[in-house]
Amino acid sequence: MTKLNSYLGGSWQEGEGEGEALLNPATEEVLAYASADGLSRSLALEFARTEGGPALRSLTFKQRGELVHKTAALLQKNRDELIGLAMTNGGNTRSDAKFDVDGAIATLQAYAEIGEALGDRRLLADGEPIQLGRAPRLVGQHVLTTRHGVAVHVNAFNFPAWGLAEKAAVALLAGMPVLTKPATSSSLVAHRLFELLIEARIWPRGALSLLLGRAGDLVSHLQAQDCLAFTGGASTASLLRNTPGVVERGTRINVEADSLNAAVLGPEATPDSETYDFFLKDVLRDMTQKAGQKCTAIRRILVPEALSERFRDDLADRLAAVVVGNPGTDGVRMGPLATSAQKAAVLEGLSLLARDGRIVHSRPGLKPEGVPEGQGFFVSPTLLEVEPGADAPSVHSHEVFGPAATIVPYDGTAAQAVELVSRGAGGLVSSIYSEDVPFVSEATLGLAPFHGRLFLGSVKIAELSPGPGTVLPSLVHGGPGRAGNGEELGGERGLSFYMQRTAIEGARPVIDRILKQGGVS
Repeated sequence: MTKLNSYLGGSWQEGEGEGEALLNPATEEVLAYASADGLSRSLALEFARTEGGPALRSLTFKQRGELVHKTAALLQKNRDELIGLAMTNGGNTRSDAKFDVDGAIATLQAYAEIGEALGDRRLLADGEPIQLGRAPRLVGQHVLTTRHGVAVHVNAFNFPAWGLAEKAAVALLAGMPVLTKPATSSSLVAHRLFELLIEARIWPRGALSLLLGRAGDLVSHLQAQDCLAFTGGASTASLLRNTPGVVERGTRINVEADSLNAAVLGPEATPDSETYDFFLKDVLRDMTQKAGQKCTAIRRILVPEALSERFRDDLADRLAAVVVGNPGTDGVRMGPLATSAQKAAVLEGLSLLARDGRIVHSRPGLKPEGVPEGQGFFVSPTLLEVEPGADAPSVHSHEVFGPAATIVPYDGTAAQAVELVSRGAGGLVSSIYSEDVPFVSEATLGLAPFHGRLFLGSVKIAELSPGPGTVLPSLVHGGPGRAGNGEELGGERGLSFYMQRTAIEGARPVIDRILKQGGVS
C-alpha cells in the first residue's frame, strides 16, 4: 500500500509508523497512508526561513508572478490527473472535481497577472506621501515589505487543490515561503501537486514545504515574523488563537471558520418570474455541489411567507431528482461526504435542526448508485423548514456541513430579512435575489457589517455570474464574527497579510531614494 511522504527541509521525508488511512469515501477502499510522526517541524520551519525566504525576497513581484504563472500552467497540463484524484479521494463528481482544480488554476493565473502588473518592485507604497510640517521637506510614507518568516497554511478537506493554491499564490507572490498542512483525509491531490512542483523545479529551494499527517507541535514553533492561515472549524481556530506563537510571540493569524450563509428572495418575485427561477437553481446547486461541503454554501433560505410553501415544493421536487452515488458512475450528480466523521456530524446536526423545525424532504432509504450495499459516507439531500416567526435558535447558530438547508419564511421586508440573517453572527457570503432596487439597497446596507461578501442576484447578471458559492480571487474571501474575522484574496489586498506596513518619516529626498531602491517609481 502506498505511503505518502512529506516534503520538508528540501527533501521527501517518510514519517514513522503506518499513519492515517486515506479512503475512497464512496467505497471505503483504502488508497494510501500518511504519517508525519518523527518528523521535525521546527527544522522544517527554520529551513524555510533561512533558505526559501531570502531566495524569494531577492525576486521582484514580476519575477515571482512568472513563477506563479508557471505553477498555473503545470496544473493545467496535469489537470485531468488531478481531477481524477479529487474524484477518487474526495468523493467528488467530475463536475465538482473540476470546480476545485479549475478554481486553483484560475486563482494562480489571477495572482500571476497581479505580479506582472506590480512589476520590478520589492516593496509596495501604501498611499501617497504625507506632508508632516509647514514645509514639504518633512513627509511620511507608508510602505509594505515582506515579512521574514514562513507562511504556514492549514487547509480544510473539501478543496484540496483550490484551498492550497489560493493561499500559496498570495503568500509566494508576497515573497514568503509556504509550509502547507492539508487535511490528511483528502491529501492525495495536494501530494501529487507537490510532486509535480518539485519535479518541475519552478520555485527556489525552501520556498515550498508539505506536511502530511498530524500537525503535531507545528504551531508551537511559530515565531513573530511567521504567518498562520487556517481554514476549518471554529473550535480548532480557537485552539490556534491561544497557541504560544500567536499569544506570546505575535504570530500573525488569519481564520476562515464556520458560516451560516443565507440567500434572500425579494418580495416582488413570483413563481413564474426569472428571478424566482434563478434563486431556485442557485439554492439547488449550493445544496448539492460537493455534497454541500462548501464554506460558501447556502444554509438558510429566506423566502417571503406567501411563497414559502410553493418554493418548498419546487425545491423538494428538484432535490428528489438528484442522483446520488459513486462519482465514477454515469448520471451521478452528488457524491458522498468526505469521511465517516463528517457523515456522523451531518446526521447529528440534522437532528439538532429538526428540533426547531421539520424535515420536508429527505431519502432515509437512499441507495447510492454504483456503490456496494452499506458502503460509503452518503447522506441524502435534506431540506428543512421552520414556522414563520419561530426563533429556531439552532438554525441560526449551527452549521450542518453537508447537503442540507433550511427554509426560513419572512414577512417580505428588508428589515426582517436583515434581522434574521444577522442572527448568524457573521458570515462569508450571503445573497439577495431581487429586482426591487430599494429593497436590495436597504438589505445590502443592513447586511454588509455582518459579511465579507454580498452577492446581489438579478436576472441582469444571471448568465454572467458563477453564483454566491464561487470564491473569486479579485474579491475578499472571509468574514467577521463566526466566520473567523479574517480576510483572504481580494486581489492585491491579499498580499498585505504577508507583508509589514511601516510608516517612514523623514526628508522627502531620502524617502524618494528608498522607494526608488525598492522599485517604486
